[in-house]
Parts: sequence; structure tokens; C-alpha cells
Amino acid sequence: MKKSNLTYLGIDIGTTSVKALLTLETGELLAESEVELYISRPHAGWSEQEPEMWWKATIKAIKEIIFIVKQRSQKIRIESIGISGQMHGATLLDSNNRVLRPCILWNDTRSVKQCTYMESKCSSLREKSGNIAMPGFTSPKILWVKENENEVFKKIYKVLLPKDYLRFRLTNSFFTDMSDASGTLWLNVKERRWSTTLLNLTDLSEDQMPTLVEGIDKTASVDKRIAK
Repeated sequence: MKKSNLTYLGIDIGTTSVKALLTLETGELLAESEVELYISRPHAGWSEQEPEMWWKATIKAIKEIIFIVKQRSQKIRIESIGISGQMHGATLLDSNNRVLRPCILWNDTRSVKQCTYMESKCSSLREKSGNIAMPGFTSPKILWVKENENEVFKKIYKVLLPKDYLRFRLTNSFFTDMSDASGTLWLNVKERRWSTTLLNLTDLSEDQMPTLVEGIDKTASVDKRIAK
């Protein structure tokens, strides 16, 4: 197959839609697709989404792109996939990799009290995380779950951000990049590693976090069954 047929698939999980695009290695756009998402607001200040919806929207968007390419009788080979997406969302999995509850999104404001607690409890929080504790970040959301949905909290095996959940569905692996991790309030930004001190604030451990990588690093290959 000619080198010019190599393509690259980009997927973005936004708050209101999943977008996908296919480009040549030159950057030329071959096809693009967008599938809308629904936001649930069960109470004032709450903002949630079902992770399964991201997955279904992603598959639909990719199928639409494949359809467009086939209609043009273009032969392609996807060389790699790049993923981006909304930050901070708390996607909770149990030990069987099942989603425990709807993802609490970045624009959810229910965890104001938890932020105040974290700031008062850990004097080094800002220095380590590089951030002020705010409801938009991930760890206050987890503390809210611990205090209000403790049975869910006790079953947490992994905490993933939205795009990292999609990566898990594609590859059966757990990774996150430094940029996204910096928005969780669990990353020691200066040392570029998970902070035990910050994790202890929410009674979580590093084992419950995805593996850290730089944004340009390859993480894992698409599962053969999913690729097919």
C-alpha cells in the first residue's frame, strides 16, 4: 500500500458532542463527523453524562467517516488514533470495569464544600497540584461521592477522565496524559507523578489511577475485536 494512503483518526469527546476526523499524513482532511451528546441535570448545579453514550457516539462517528471514505472508493489504512476531550470528569469503574454511576462533568458545582475541606486539610495542596481546589476538578467530586454515595465509593477500582475511558474501551488499558492529570488535583505537577498526599485526601491510592504518560507518547493498540 502506498505511503500516501496512511491516515490518522482524531476523536474528541466534547461536552455536547463527539467529533471525529480522518486526515492524511500531510494534514489534508478526508472526512469528518459529529454526533450530539445529552447532558443530564438531575439537580440544580449537577451535570452528568453516561459514559456508554460517549462510546456509542464514537462508534457512530467512526462508522460515518468510514461510509464517506467508501463512497469515494478511497483505500486507507489508519496508522494511529489521537484522542482529546473534556477534562476533569469523574468516570468511576468497579473491579469488573463496569461504570458505577454517571460521570460527574467538569461544569458540575456540587462539591463546593469538599473543596473548602481539602484546602483546609492540606496546606501544600496548591503547591503540589499547582491549582486552587475548585468544583470543576476531579478529586472534590470523588470526595462528594465518598460522603454522599459511600457504597459507590467503596467499589471504585479506577477513576478515569472521559477521553481515558474511551481509550480504555478501545484498548482495554488505563492511561492518562500529564495535561489531563494536572486537572484532577491528584498530580504533583512539579514532579510529574501522582501525589500520595493529595490522593490521601480522598482516600484513594495510586493503584486506582491510570498510568501517567506524556501527551505525545503512544499508549496502547486498539483491541483486535474492536478494530474489526
